[in-house]
Amino acid sequence: MIHCLVLFSLCYGALAMPTPDSNGDISSTDQDFAQKYLNNFFPSITKERNSFREKLEAMQKFFSMKVTGKLDTATMNMMKTPRCGMPDVAAYSTFPRRPRWQKTSITYRIVNYTPDLPASVVDDSIQRAFNVWSQVTPLRFTKVNNREADILIQFSARGHGDQFPFDGPNGVLAHAYAPGPRIGGDAHFDEDERWTNNRAGFNLFLVAAHEFGHSLGLDHSTDRRALMFPNYRYVDTNNFRLSRDDINGIQSLYGRRRK
Repeated sequence: MIHCLVLFSLCYGALAMPTPDSNGDISSTDQDFAQKYLNNFFPSITKERNSFREKLEAMQKFFSMKVTGKLDTATMNMMKTPRCGMPDVAAYSTFPRRPRWQKTSITYRIVNYTPDLPASVVDDSIQRAFNVWSQVTPLRFTKVNNREADILIQFSARGHGDQFPFDGPNGVLAHAYAPGPRIGGDAHFDEDERWTNNRAGFNLFLVAAHEFGHSLGLDHSTDRRALMFPNYRYVDTNNFRLSRDDINGIQSLYGRRRK
């Protein structure tokens, strides 16, 4: 299967780790949460560097925090920020071996709709999310209704058939798979979230645009201004434009838009 699946297969295993260092204000519940978070989003560094402290340092470095290797309140707050379900790597990055679509005309199909929004609003949000990427690449995206498509989009809660269940409200918002056959490119959105087209809840356009970056072959970025930064942050969606980091990443795979 595609590299995204390899990464996900590392995310949800329960790895035995030493009790984490903390500042004394972290509860045992939060310590357990932190261990699961690091297992999910920083599944391995190298075979030699795989301790809780080293993963915590990698996480703090990724988010441009003070690197202490200790579990403090600021680190816990970052861990609890709603985010994408993909593991984290480095500033702008592609998946290992750089999977990409070997064509420029890509189809997508919305398998089902969230009841949070009218279908027409979902259609518009998804189309605009794809347009973010087509504005800077030769890629073109076409919605189909009753046939096979390259990218399938679905809303589901908890377990939804891909072995990587969602976790309920305000945790992992969505996940998507790198380009490839079968499930490759597909994007799944957690129905337990409140999806909106404004700043309330979670803005579907912003989350979808991020996930489609994964569907096209991008991994996460450490650049907080980048769409591919893993944590959710609402920004004004009127005349939304990608950051230079996002543009550099996607154009490294597909080149520039032809005039």
